[in-house]
Amino acid sequence: MQTEVFCELFPLLSTANPQTLEWLLNVAIEHEYPVGRAVLMEDAWGNAVYFVVSGWVKVRRTSGDDSVAIAILGRGDFFGEMAILDESPRSTDVIALSSVKLLSISRERFIQILFKDPQLHHRMLQLMVRRLRQINQRLQIRTSPPAVKLAHTLVSLGESYGLESDKGREIFNIPFKDLAEVTEIGVEETTKIMEKLHEKGWIAIDNANNIIYLINFKQLFNLAGKV
Repeated sequence: MQTEVFCELFPLLSTANPQTLEWLLNVAIEHEYPVGRAVLMEDAWGNAVYFVVSGWVKVRRTSGDDSVAIAILGRGDFFGEMAILDESPRSTDVIALSSVKLLSISRERFIQILFKDPQLHHRMLQLMVRRLRQINQRLQIRTSPPAVKLAHTLVSLGESYGLESDKGREIFNIPFKDLAEVTEIGVEETTKIMEKLHEKGWIAIDNANNIIYLINFKQLFNLAGKV
């Protein structure tokens, strides 16, 4: 992968200097995982930060035999940074929702790079603050109607990872169970709302290619109460 492509793919690296990008690429390790494979296991000590080159993953929290999806991440995002920064066991695990390609950078080398490149360090803090704001937004709409909450989830995924096409923004056809858990509503409610959005022509689901088309993004945005 060329440094220009690396920089464009990951917002985290948008302000990194060329030397940093080249060094990151030289020390990064490539990984590929099939659907359903655990990328990281809960309680494993943080030893690397991971960058999603392609595909989709879910972050889930497990308690006993029960597990709940708490986030969906796609191309251009990263994970594992919290555990390497505070040197504590991970509180979650990460599962491949689709075939996934990742790059990993060891904890020691990533921290070295953060100290060498102040712009990258600052950019990482910015993105971590943005994640906190997104969590706050989810908390603020916790008591909103299920349709509003689900629209918020779809719009957020579309804004973060959606690809423009002639049918609208494309996102992965995320299983309704995972959509429901991330949105904090029931699976039955999720199914009914998705069917209603499909009837309205706001979304279309292509099961053959595992794609959800967000056709009427403006209406979804308004329903979500996004500002």
